[in-house]
Amino acid sequence: MSRHSISVHAGDRASFRNNAPFCVGTGRMGLALHREYLDQLALAQELAGFSHIRGHGLFCDDMAIYQPYTDENGVRHENYNFTYLDRVVDSYLALHIKPFLELGFMPEKMASGTQTIFYWKGNTTPPADHDKWARMVKATLRHLALRYGEDEVSSWPCEVWNEPNLAGFWENADKAAYLHLYEVTAPAVKEALPRMQVGGPAICGGEGSQEWVKDFLTLCREKQLPVDFVSRHCYLGETTRKHGRYTYHTMRSVEDVYEEMMTTRALIDSFPEYKGMPMHITEFNTSYNPICPIHDTNLNAAYIAGILSCFGDAADSYSYWTFGDVFEEQGVPARPFHGGFGMIADQLIPKPTMWTFAFFNNLKGECVHRDESSVILRREDGSYEGVVWNLCRKKREAAEVEITLPAGGETALVTRTVDEVCCNPLKIWHDLGEPASLTRDQLTLLRQSAQPLCASQVIPACSEAKFSLTLNENAVVHFTLTPRQMETEYGYDYQWYLEHA
Repeated sequence: MSRHSISVHAGDRASFRNNAPFCVGTGRMGLALHREYLDQLALAQELAGFSHIRGHGLFCDDMAIYQPYTDENGVRHENYNFTYLDRVVDSYLALHIKPFLELGFMPEKMASGTQTIFYWKGNTTPPADHDKWARMVKATLRHLALRYGEDEVSSWPCEVWNEPNLAGFWENADKAAYLHLYEVTAPAVKEALPRMQVGGPAICGGEGSQEWVKDFLTLCREKQLPVDFVSRHCYLGETTRKHGRYTYHTMRSVEDVYEEMMTTRALIDSFPEYKGMPMHITEFNTSYNPICPIHDTNLNAAYIAGILSCFGDAADSYSYWTFGDVFEEQGVPARPFHGGFGMIADQLIPKPTMWTFAFFNNLKGECVHRDESSVILRREDGSYEGVVWNLCRKKREAAEVEITLPAGGETALVTRTVDEVCCNPLKIWHDLGEPASLTRDQLTLLRQSAQPLCASQVIPACSEAKFSLTLNENAVVHFTLTPRQMETEYGYDYQWYLEHA
């Protein structure tokens, strides 16, 4: 067992920008027409409370926005249908989450080609007519402003396309064609809503990705294009290995991807006119594949804890891809656990990663300690809370962390633990035989097994509160240390039956 100590003294401060609550990912907007999707989003909001949601498919044909027609005189008219868009946005706002708009993909009747991606066939070619594209963008934003108010809609960031540096997402990964799309689109956004934040290039990582950011900002500078933020993606998956239907990877370290994000941050800041400009990581996860079993594991939860503790150094948001498993890139999932991106499995079973976000998103106070496996904050009332994790990549062992915090009187320590033993619905499902369809009793059991283990203890009055946390393999533990004030009613004795039964 590894051991280390954390000592916090009065006046200690540490750097920690907690931007985890700003945004979360979703597959595509049309999925929000499913009841299960909305139930999963409601649970994610209850537990973690995100501000924005970002996904694909705003202009895909399942949303039915672009509906041109030819009249009886043979004259072609542009026409737009916002019925489904209104339903989706109404549902989002009812759950206290705002869209982070991604402008894409291409409506079939506007597309220059037939290339599509995914089971749901999103068209990934440029528009045949860029003026028609710009008019559709403006019409959509003006409709949203009319329905929800200009002030409200102007607070929704707007990203142009998705991963144009991948040939599957943008025909031939044509950089010049993407830059032209941005050159047309960004002014259209500002014409419709001058205060809306617009940006790009929404690239994934990999070879040449930093060059895309550099060329994007160079274009914006040279042509004086509107740009309010830079966006990119980040995944930890390395070498791919297929086993049956499923994908497995080795994983990059948290330190490695952190350095990559800081390199992008430095690149943005190297442009004097864009120094300090917001950077949004509009997708991140461990694997970039929606049928990779790591997503269902406690290992994933520990990885994500490391990411959430440090990505705020580089970015103003980092959007986990995705909140739930209602997701269809490679078809409709057939099993409750299938390696889906989501932090909630179908039928409302929280995965361990859901609790990592619940712990981080609800942190309050000023950071007094941060290292590679812990974050501790002091609240306004003088109490403390923190998150501690034990990511086991190669060295698989438990860890003991001794924590010393300033105190005065008697305190209560409350812990919530997520690890391979006490909050691991995947293991229960595996031990049950990995049933493809769950009985009611099995579903109840899996939901119960998906809850953190809660524990408490009283720490005697002293100038310092000392306690130890034992973290099993891939544990993520949230703790609070609060002053203990007894309000016992006369005659009530908690200990009596423990001593006299």
